[in-house]
Order: sequence, then C-alpha cells, then structure tokens
Amino acid sequence: MVFVATIVLSPFSNGLQKITLVSDGASKYSIFLSPAASSIDSQAGFVLQKYIQMISGALLPVKLPSMQGTSPAIYIGSTGRSKNIPSDINWPALEEDGFIIKTTDRDIIIAGGSEKGSLYGVYTFLEMYLGCRKYSPTVEVIPTHSTIILNDINAMQVPKIKFRDAYYYDPEYMAWHKLDNHSDIFGMYVHTFRQFIPPEKYFSEHPEYFTMTKAGRISDAQLCLTNPDVFRIIVDELKTRIQENPLKQYWSVSQNDTYSPCECNACRSIDSTEGSPSGSLLAFVNRVADQFPDRTISTLAYQYTRAVPRTIVPRKNVNIMLCSIECNRSKPLSTDLSSASFQKDVEDWCRLTNNIYLWDYVVQFRNLISPFPNLRVLQPNIQYFAANGVKAIFEQGSGGTLSEFKELRTYLIAKLLWNPYLNIDSLMNDFLGGYYGAAAPYIRSYIDRMHDALETSGEDLVIYGYPFPSKSGYLSADNMDRYIDYFNQAEDAVKDSPEILRRVHAARLPLQFALLEQSKIYGTGERGCFFQDSTGSWNAKPSVVSMLELFVKSCNELGYSAIEEMGTKPDQYYEVTKKYFDSGIKNHLASGKSILMKSPPSPKYHNGDASALTNSLRGWEDYHMHWVGYEGEMMEGTIDLGATQTIRKISTNFLQDINSWIFLPLEVEYAISEDGRQYRTVAKIKNTIPDKQSGAFVEPFRVELEPSNARYIRIRASNMNICPDWHKGAGGLAWIFADEIVVE
Repeated sequence: MVFVATIVLSPFSNGLQKITLVSDGASKYSIFLSPAASSIDSQAGFVLQKYIQMISGALLPVKLPSMQGTSPAIYIGSTGRSKNIPSDINWPALEEDGFIIKTTDRDIIIAGGSEKGSLYGVYTFLEMYLGCRKYSPTVEVIPTHSTIILNDINAMQVPKIKFRDAYYYDPEYMAWHKLDNHSDIFGMYVHTFRQFIPPEKYFSEHPEYFTMTKAGRISDAQLCLTNPDVFRIIVDELKTRIQENPLKQYWSVSQNDTYSPCECNACRSIDSTEGSPSGSLLAFVNRVADQFPDRTISTLAYQYTRAVPRTIVPRKNVNIMLCSIECNRSKPLSTDLSSASFQKDVEDWCRLTNNIYLWDYVVQFRNLISPFPNLRVLQPNIQYFAANGVKAIFEQGSGGTLSEFKELRTYLIAKLLWNPYLNIDSLMNDFLGGYYGAAAPYIRSYIDRMHDALETSGEDLVIYGYPFPSKSGYLSADNMDRYIDYFNQAEDAVKDSPEILRRVHAARLPLQFALLEQSKIYGTGERGCFFQDSTGSWNAKPSVVSMLELFVKSCNELGYSAIEEMGTKPDQYYEVTKKYFDSGIKNHLASGKSILMKSPPSPKYHNGDASALTNSLRGWEDYHMHWVGYEGEMMEGTIDLGATQTIRKISTNFLQDINSWIFLPLEVEYAISEDGRQYRTVAKIKNTIPDKQSGAFVEPFRVELEPSNARYIRIRASNMNICPDWHKGAGGLAWIFADEIVVE
C-alpha cells in the first residue's frame, strides 16, 4: 500500500520548530554514528537510511563523527557509545531498550539504551513521524513524500515489560515491534526433566528416579526430587550443557508436560508441609541454582505446581515461569471469578519474587483455524501482569503455524507488550485499514459482533475448545448467518484487489471451519451435513462437501499447514471428514429409539444426553462429538425398540484415547428381552485391543445372532475404573466412551 503526499508533520508538535529533512527528493542531512557504535547502532543507522530513501528518494549518507562537516545531522547512539551526540541525556533512565527521539535547532537525535534502544527508536521514528507501518513480515506501508518536514519532537519511551515475546520470529518484524525471542537467552526451555533423565535410558534399572504413585513407580510422569542421584545427574548434565553453550543465561529445570508428582514419603512430606507440590520442586531447583550462581535456573509454576509454597522462597537466580493454561479467555483474568485461583497465584508469586516469566496463551490450540474471540482480553490481561510487577511475558500463539487472525493478534500483542496502555480500538482500526483495505469495516463488524455475542452469552472461552453451536452464543445459528453476510460484503469490496482479497479469504477460513464442524454436530436438518433422499438413504449434502473441498484447497494455497496444535494437515482433515461424510450416519432398528441408562452419562460430553447412543450418528475419533462418557463406573443401559423386532446383529462403537484417560471396556455384555423382565444374554465380549492402541473400534464389540425376537436390548460395558499402573494417570479414574449402539 502506498500513500502519496508532499509533506508529513509530526503528530505531537507544538508548532514552534520545523525541520526540513528532505526537500523535493534531496536532503542536506547525514546520519552520524559514534566511533564506538555497536552493531545495533549501525543497524539502526542503515535501517533509517533505507526507509528514508524508500519514502522520498533521498539517500542520506551514514557517517562517523570524524567525517562530520557543517551539514545538519541525525545522530544515532546508545549508552556508552554516544560521545558525539550533542545533547544532555539521562542515559541510565533509558535502561536496556528505551530511547529518546528529539530535535534541536536543526539536528535530530535518536538515543537508545544499552541493548536495542537505538534500533527501536529508529523504528518508532519511522512509524510515529514518517507514517510507516509493518503489519506482518510481508505487509508494510511505506508512504511516499518528495518533501519531509518535521515539527519539533521530544519523545521518550521505556518499556515496563523488559522481555516481550509474541512467538513470532521474523527478524525484521521482531525488531520493528521490539520483540524478544526466548531461544536467544534460554539454553533449555521448559519440560526438561525428560531431557535430563530420559526414562528410556534409566527406568528399567533405576525406577526409583521416577514418580512414585499409589500403584508404584511410573516412567511417564515426573522425577523423584528427593532422590540424591536425580540431583547429581541433573547437575552433571547441566554442567555439560552449559559448557557446550556458554552464552545462554537461562536454563530450565522443570516438570514434564503431564501430571503425577512423586508421592514417595520424602517428596510427600515436603509437599504436605508446603501445601503444594511446588514445595518439592522449588526445594530441588533452589539446590540446583546454588550450584550455578552465575546462571539463572528457571522452573515452572504450571498446573499442579502453580500455587506458591508456604515457606520456601526462590533463590535470587531462580526464575519462576508462571502459566495461565487453565484459565478462561472470555473475560479479563483480573475480574473473572473462575480465574480467582490464578489471580491469587500471580499475586502470591509476585510478592515472593520479582523474577517472574509469565507464560500466557492466546490462541485456541485444539482448533487453530477456528473463531476465537479473545481480542478484548489481551490488553487488560497484559495490564494486569504489568501492574503486578511482571517483567517478562511470553504470549504463546501458534508460532510458525498460521492460525485465526494471526497477523492481527500478533500485531496487537506486540504493541501492548511495549505499551499496555495504548488505545486498542485505534490500534485495531489502523491495522484493519492497512491490512484489509476496503474490506476493513466488514471485518471489524465481524470481530465486534462475535465479541459482543460472547460477552452477552456469558460463555467461557478455552484454549482447547471446539466451535460448538449454542442458542445465543457467538457461534449461534443467527450469528453464523450474519458472519457469512459480513464476509460476502468484505470479499465484494476488494474483489478487484487480488492480494487483499487473498487476506480476506484467509480471515474467512475459521468461519468455514466452524460451519463444517457444526454441520457434523447438527448431523441432520437445515444445518446438518446429512440429508435423506427419496429412497430413505442418508447422504452428505453436496453443498457441505463442496465447502470442505474449498476449505482444504484454500488452507493449502494460503499456507495453513496444520489444523490443530498436534499438526493435523489440511489434507488429513479432508480425509477424516470425508470419511465421516461417507459413513457417519446409518439407519438401524434402534435409530431414534429411547434408551434408559442405569446412571446418566457425564454431563461434560454431549450434554450428558444418552440419546447420542441411538441417534444414527456416528462419533469420529474425537470424544467431543457424539460420544457419551462414564468416568470410573460401568455403562449400563436398555433400548426399547417400541415393538418386538427380529434381531440379527448388535454392535457398539467404543473409543480409546489413553492421553485423555479413555480406555476400551474390559468386557461388553449384550442381552435381549421381549417383555423387559426376562433377559437372555446373547454375548459376552472380552476386549482384545491393546491398551496403547488409539482409535474408534466397533468390530471387536459386534455380535451376530441367530434371528431372534426382542423388543428390549440391554448393554453392559465394564470399566477398568482406575487407570493402570503404567499410565500417567495411574490411580486416577478411567473413562469409557461409547457411541452408536447399532441393532440390525
């Protein structure tokens, strides 16, 4: 995008002094660096030279002070490297990344702190005073001005948040938006217990190094932090790694990404005294930190270790990485009652230490390409962290993978990490206008309606959520129809601008994804994916199949390489979804018939509605859709066919997903009856599928009968109740999930 003009003025002028930097494409100015200029100072000088030439055509020479004549100058320098700057500057006040931009009678000064301040000052000068923008690594605005006239400037910025990571690692984009990269300072980064002591190497001979549970030692969890050999191995391994990578300051000694802290007598004693498993963890990490006084040892306050210990205080060289993974994203963390425990943990840790690294989550990881209206909580959450004295924030988006509104969300986060008190509304409008052009008003309407609907509904928003429809929520039928209208108008507004149209198509992908997922949830009816033809057969709607094909084609063309955090590719999504369209519904004798359960299913899934077992719709390999679950108990239910029928086959679909603590039943028993009182068992089927084999299984739980008359079908599915010893949830309750009970 190009703006054409002949003059640009500083927006913060009092009108007393003007500097003509460029006149009719020519300039008398030079860019002066210090003789001791750092690499950052030099980079800043050449960046400024590059953009001024792009804006005006004038090439300002980059010089050292020894080359200085009488020409006016732009001085660039940083703390300890700026003897030539003709101004009295309070250098310590700039800290690492702060800067000053000011004008004198004829000169311009961009002075920075000890790290990247001078470079950040140059990019701010380009943005605030010359009208440049960088909306993404590939989309920037460079206005054209044959003449550049500046009003007087006297600006100073110093960030309150010292380390700002938006998980977006294009180098120029990061420099422009003053972002950091954790890999620049961390030698090892989170969930490192397995790296230090891999169970594949140690468990068979030394199970005592690993978590003790009620069922014994298990390898797929944590370490025993009171075992002296565990301490020795980690310290020795850390010494080796630091020697191999001596420039890294931060080294993580932290729990694996799972649960089950050690419950041996020694570990349990510490945790009981401290009131939290963070007690044994922090006691261990403090001991490690004592061995490395010149390094910072980082550890996690994450899930089961999030609460502060009662008495143990982190060493000065211990960094606490505090994580918000469980929190609701529909309301600001500081005011959301459901986040009260997290608020307490933030405030408790911040009272205990000023060495906090706040790890926040800002996308929907389970469905990266799905509507996720959290834009209004970004600012209050960052403000809350800053107000509590947090100096380092990592906002985890989708990293190198594209996701819903990635460019917009990253842009807003980057700006807010530098200054949490910007006008977010103006910031968003600036981005939308520059990135989406004439489509911007319709994209803004889509964003606003979605966020308004979420707030009005009171629904929660979680990072492992699904685009489920609701009666009045942000993904209700009425709202989805309005969103379609907004995008139709947006595409029409930019139909003659291919590149901007492409960006609008990318913004529309989450809506298409939600429509596809909802069609599977609705199943039948106006919004479902299936229709019944004149012969009574069920088929996928051609319009929905076409939407699937368009969605996957667009994902591939636009560079969306994964649908969700675990890496499912668009083509893989097509395959499983098309398979569901081909076989996800089937009429049978029990279709639509009532089923009475001995105890109701868990209300967490399919609203606890057992009718999912006889609604003709199959669940696919995801327990959130058309499955019902039982936690730690048997599933038993009876189907009433309404009248006596001749039965030849009975089968039930069961799911196994051990990472979610879901196991196949130990045994399934089928019994039939004509009167509902006297039952005859027709099959007892033992499970033969290995525990660790994931998927949806129907064949092992199918029985073929001699033709038999029955009105009632009873099923009993035995749950193992408790997760097995080898499982990370050993001792916890096990689930069974069932789907359609097919009677033929």
